[in-house]
Amino acid sequence: MLLRNGTLVNGEKTDILIINGKIYLMKKEIDVFEAGRIFAEITGEELKVIDIENKYIMPGVIDVHTHMRDPGFTHKEDFLSGSKACAKAGITTFIDMPNTNPATVTKEALELKRKSAGEKSVVNFGFHFGGSSDNNAGEIKKVSGVLSTKVFLNVSTGKMLVEDDNVLEDIVKAANFLTVHAEGGMINKALEFNKQFGKGLYVCHVSSREEMNILIKAKADKVLNNEKHPVFAEVTPHHLFLDEEMKDSDEEKKMLYRMKPELKTKADREYLWECIGNGAVDTIGTDHAPHLIREKMEKITFGMPGVETLLALMLTAYNQGKISLEKIQELMCGNPAKIFGIKNKGVLKEGYDADIIIVDTNEKWIVKKEDLLSKCGWSPYEGWELKGKNVLTIVNGNIVYKDGKIFENKGKEVEIDE
Repeated sequence: MLLRNGTLVNGEKTDILIINGKIYLMKKEIDVFEAGRIFAEITGEELKVIDIENKYIMPGVIDVHTHMRDPGFTHKEDFLSGSKACAKAGITTFIDMPNTNPATVTKEALELKRKSAGEKSVVNFGFHFGGSSDNNAGEIKKVSGVLSTKVFLNVSTGKMLVEDDNVLEDIVKAANFLTVHAEGGMINKALEFNKQFGKGLYVCHVSSREEMNILIKAKADKVLNNEKHPVFAEVTPHHLFLDEEMKDSDEEKKMLYRMKPELKTKADREYLWECIGNGAVDTIGTDHAPHLIREKMEKITFGMPGVETLLALMLTAYNQGKISLEKIQELMCGNPAKIFGIKNKGVLKEGYDADIIIVDTNEKWIVKKEDLLSKCGWSPYEGWELKGKNVLTIVNGNIVYKDGKIFENKGKEVEIDE
């Protein structure tokens, strides 16, 4: 297909010719007749032309932190419902975390998950492997194609909380790259293990000034942060847009607005925005962790949905002057691909995969329960008016979302530089 009259986030105009799932040609103006001739010569088919009407054209968002609940908890979400929510929202690739049932701590469990995602997902996908308190360093060495080994240092389910330092050492040595749930002082422990034994450290969902300052200091220390074992910081939309004052404002939110790490103060939230501005934050991941409302209201249950509102929240922040479109693209497209070595994604470039979204920064809309595609059926942002929306999603050169409709597609597992 040919996308015409698009605007890049830097304001430049562009047309993009897509052939066989790749960006074949990208320049300010592509002759339609010539593009049709090339397309017919290569594919034997007639070229489809889509006028972007000067809306913004971006690489598809890569969300490297999701819990799609498949297998084991598919009443909350599965790879089909979660990937449809991603497609609608402008996420063309999601990476799934290992704390499912069975947990992704063996090669066998990983292959089970790969098969399920390959059959169900309408967008591209990838996986984080999991570290286990049983010491699964041998399993970590067996697997390939995963983005990282995820280690929980504070809290987790089953045997995924790793407290024994000898086990942690073996896991870090075996891992190609380390992703951690580490809160407060546990970040220092993760930094030390990365320095001694690791090949890179990605700290998930940094939630407070205290935690961010630990990482800012570490990033400035060439012993802790260098080419051999770099350090990266992720923040989530809920820690950017919600705080404990909002949580405590009514009884329902006291139950719904619960996750790990918990929401912090308004001052912490504002400091995270400062750190986006000064470059201390590397990525924004959703930590999409859906539960049914019934489950959330019965007892304190940690986790909230996030993929369906991620990009729209950030576009709303752009419209409020809090962040540039270039920075959104860097944190949510380019950096995730670069940090985790995801091949041919994250930027708009000839030869790269045609994972592309079209964004209307002017469209105002209200988050409504009845419009959500996530199986959990609710959003912490219900009733919020947002300004900015994804309007078209292309995955591997195929239209998967347009005009409010999801179209059938088979997503592919990402390829990783190993």
